[in-house]
Amino acid sequence: MAAEMRLPAVHKHISLPASQLQDDKRLVVPGEVITSDTGFMRGHGTYMDEDRLTASVAGEVERVNKLICVKPLKTRYNGEVGDVIVGRITEVQQKRWKVETNSRLDSVLLLSSVNLPGGELRRRSAEDELAMRDYLQEGDLISAEVQSIFSDGALSLHTRSLKYGKLGQGVLVLVSPSLVKRQKTHFHNLPCGASIILGNNGYVWLYPTPGQLDEEAGGYFTNMEPVSLSDREVISRLRNCLLALGAHKVLLYDTSVLYCYESSLSHQIKDILKPEVMEEIILETRQRLVEHEG
Repeated sequence: MAAEMRLPAVHKHISLPASQLQDDKRLVVPGEVITSDTGFMRGHGTYMDEDRLTASVAGEVERVNKLICVKPLKTRYNGEVGDVIVGRITEVQQKRWKVETNSRLDSVLLLSSVNLPGGELRRRSAEDELAMRDYLQEGDLISAEVQSIFSDGALSLHTRSLKYGKLGQGVLVLVSPSLVKRQKTHFHNLPCGASIILGNNGYVWLYPTPGQLDEEAGGYFTNMEPVSLSDREVISRLRNCLLALGAHKVLLYDTSVLYCYESSLSHQIKDILKPEVMEEIILETRQRLVEHEG
């Protein structure tokens, strides 16, 4: 009978540059006084208590000129215009789809905000409304962009670009929205042979890198060809790396994911989520990130 033994390992010390230590943002807890100076304006996550600005949530203090707000460390997704999101269709309604995006309210994707198959530019007719389930139906995963925000806080989405649309074969990984770093592009083709969509809402989509895009499909064609074993192994390793980065609260962007993937190559895929292996991989990843930024 085989027995698995785990032995303690010596932790490596990571030396951060002095500039990075000085730039660390201040963390506060609910009820903690941020400042007694009356010259600052009250932002989200704060309230006034006897002329003292006090935190109402646990998070990091952000200051923009005279405005002070507290960004929660763990929260539902608060959308902003231009954000890239990954969501799941929950309901088909009249001229619109309801989409679950990890937000407080279901997001809305209007029929007029999607590309028609073939890329036709025309007004949506009754026939298009009847054929809505041929485009997207309940349970489908989509990538989209936040077009606007309604007065009640619900998000209005659009997929008027060939890079957005229905998602095919892949793996969905859920992480905290606060861990996804905002960048110019959230679509990355990684050199390890897989692609990743880092949704600002904390939904990360891993899929095999596509060979040729079918522009005639208007974002609704999904390739259902069998995925090779090597691609499935790469995606499984990336999935475990994302969970490890999320568990250790490391910011997610293309460089951190790639460094974590490369650090994990000396371990089997199933071993990555073991606590001591995960810690070793994350320590090496953080060291490489510090050297890269320094």
